[in-house]
Amino acid sequence: MSGSAAAEVPPGGAGEGTRAVRAGLPEPVKYEPILPGPVFAAHFHLPGEPTGPYTYGRDENPTWTHLEHAIGELEAPGQDDVETLAFASGMAAISSVLFSQLRAGDTVVLPDDGYQALPLVRAQLEAYGIEVRTAPTRDNAQLDVLDGAKLLWIESPSNPGLDVCDIRRLVEAAHARGALVAVDNTLATPLGQRPLALGADFSVASGTKQLTGHGDILLGYVTGRAGEPMMAVRRWRKIVGAIPGPMEAWLAHRSIATLQLRVDRQNTSALAVAQALRGRPEVSGLRYPGLPDDPSHKVASQQMRRYGCVVSFTLPTRARAERFLEALRLVDDATSFGSVRSTAERRGRWGGDAVPEGFIRLSVGAEDPEDLVADVLRALEESAR
Repeated sequence: MSGSAAAEVPPGGAGEGTRAVRAGLPEPVKYEPILPGPVFAAHFHLPGEPTGPYTYGRDENPTWTHLEHAIGELEAPGQDDVETLAFASGMAAISSVLFSQLRAGDTVVLPDDGYQALPLVRAQLEAYGIEVRTAPTRDNAQLDVLDGAKLLWIESPSNPGLDVCDIRRLVEAAHARGALVAVDNTLATPLGQRPLALGADFSVASGTKQLTGHGDILLGYVTGRAGEPMMAVRRWRKIVGAIPGPMEAWLAHRSIATLQLRVDRQNTSALAVAQALRGRPEVSGLRYPGLPDDPSHKVASQQMRRYGCVVSFTLPTRARAERFLEALRLVDDATSFGSVRSTAERRGRWGGDAVPEGFIRLSVGAEDPEDLVADVLRALEESAR
């Protein structure tokens, strides 16, 4: 990884759990902590010419460096030509790619079923004279609007609908037309999917979600191959100042050590919850890419190693959905996803997603799967009364 030296994962220790636990740690120094504490500094000692890595707190910070190495080792293990940049939030990371790569007169292709803030991004892009085309994630529909585009933005699996596209196919088509490709990897995490290995130029994610997994950090990142596109992202971060705090960066690095444990537990439980919901008469539109009969399962199985912690489904009415959420005891009614504590919400309450009024996005946490299944099924029964 580019940047200052960090400890390498030991030979033979290439397992994902080992990598998550060891990723981004500095070389050991006697009497120093294994994971150094957060560095709170706006400026650094800087005599003479500024040739070192740390000059001013808006540009670089040692705590970011450790975190960025850790994320890079998960997104692109063993690849020294890959760079990661941390941001204050997922939207800061998304904005950095879009606004650093596009100019007035350029064309970008976005999903029309992606994260609910994308319409706000679209309005701002268009205000800057950038043409925005949209198409659904499902059935690789973005292929039909690629001609002349400068950048293709993919969200797979999509949030909240959980559709999946063939990332390799879209990347090949976009590159053949001279377009860059960014993949929002938030829902999959680097342990579920590696966009750079599928050919993408950028892997972008909100670290607020499952990457850090405790619902107490706002964070984002961009990973890409070293070169002009990533240099432009770095310049954008410097100009905008959308940087993470050192405490957030340190907490995020600490949390990544348990990523594999959390992801495996949450994926197993999400599948159990999805299976329990199959065949329920009040449930329609059930989606989880790990279900063999899910419309996305075939493509997801070709490019994902894990299917995520989010299950979505629709109840008959808004009132039924609200009664269901109120009846849950182990699942908090809250937005976002990926926490060790299960959450669920009626997505229609925000008004930004094209979903039915009774649509539920359920983020499965690390509780015992049998307890979660029992809670969900009991809440379904109670909500019918």
